[in-house]
Amino acid sequence: MDATSANCQTSPSTALGLDELIDSLVASHRTIVDDLPYVGSSCCLAATRSLVEEEVKELDARLAGEEDRRRLYGLKVWLEQELVRLEPWFHERGEPRPSWIVGRQVMSLYDRQRLIMSNALDLEASDPLAKRCLDSGFDLVSLLVGLYIRDETRLAHYAFDRYLRLSGDYSLTRLISVFAVCRSIAGARRALQRWESGRGTAFHLAEIMTECRRYLELAEWVSNFRFPPLIIGVGVSGSGKSRFMAEIVERLGAVRLCSDAERRRLFGISPQAVDATPVVDIFSPETTERTYQRLASLAGLLLNGGIPTCIDATCLTRAQRQLLQQQGEARGLPVLFVSFEADDETLRARIAKRARRQGGDPATSLEVLNRQLALFEDFSDEERQHLLHLDTTAEHVGDTLAMLVEKRIRLSYS
Repeated sequence: MDATSANCQTSPSTALGLDELIDSLVASHRTIVDDLPYVGSSCCLAATRSLVEEEVKELDARLAGEEDRRRLYGLKVWLEQELVRLEPWFHERGEPRPSWIVGRQVMSLYDRQRLIMSNALDLEASDPLAKRCLDSGFDLVSLLVGLYIRDETRLAHYAFDRYLRLSGDYSLTRLISVFAVCRSIAGARRALQRWESGRGTAFHLAEIMTECRRYLELAEWVSNFRFPPLIIGVGVSGSGKSRFMAEIVERLGAVRLCSDAERRRLFGISPQAVDATPVVDIFSPETTERTYQRLASLAGLLLNGGIPTCIDATCLTRAQRQLLQQQGEARGLPVLFVSFEADDETLRARIAKRARRQGGDPATSLEVLNRQLALFEDFSDEERQHLLHLDTTAEHVGDTLAMLVEKRIRLSYS
């Protein structure tokens, strides 16, 4: 699914497509993030700690089963430990803010005319959680938890990747597990409150308890650290790299680090301006080196957070690939190179078509392709041990890539 297919074409003014919602969240939070984190007070930590205490207390008072209480206690201990461990990262966040939904009319979330949630963030303005000032990342987490609990896993993966790429708020990934566990506990509490308020009958009690436990299961799943792979895409313009890396993002729940977006961000240019011609030269060798340094730094940040990471860049030289590869290997994580390939005629036809679609000069784009082909350095023997070749002109390429990647990752862990 690409950005276009995620958009909603429905007519009601109170309906949002997923792209529209993510774009609105990014605009509401912050569009451009500097290389260095902005420093706020520790209020974000205090606000999160207060939320944890209140939600655990409220849910504990409503749980009747000993097993459910045991699970909640385990999550409480995990949260307390994480709040201590992550305290330095909380200090890098901005001041707590009201939720995105405050002051807005109720808006439904659609995907291609299919209703996903009656409230865009699966959060009512009257809910105690919505009335708190919290880290801006809680808005995104509310959306993700709402999607996961409805088994809309691919939409959740897509939303997470898009938000990070457009906002540049990669530091959020250090804390997102804490936020997601908090939000899941709040979801369990909310389910039981519906029963108490009389909105559920005795017939629906079993259904409500099932929903409550699903939130607890989601919280437990989030709290379990996973060992994420680093997938490095290699390919010239027109090779299909970006398209098929997006497929991996949705299937694996990975985050895609795009060189185009990060290169522009270095100059304070919006990542959404990928089709616009920058007013400055952003393709100098020095800028390219800075871009790969940034990609490596962000990859390390994501991997530390247990998040599968995909690098969407040409990665033409061995030095560029080695810089990225070290981020995975230094952490003992599996690294996989995927070489996206197509015959020369197909590459040139794709490049020319894209240039015309974007209103550019095909000849100029073809010159860029020729330079990339000349710069490409073949894979070393060591790189070949972690390499997959993918012919992007073949049928069912997305399915083939997903199968091969998942197989290689399983082998790395065995």
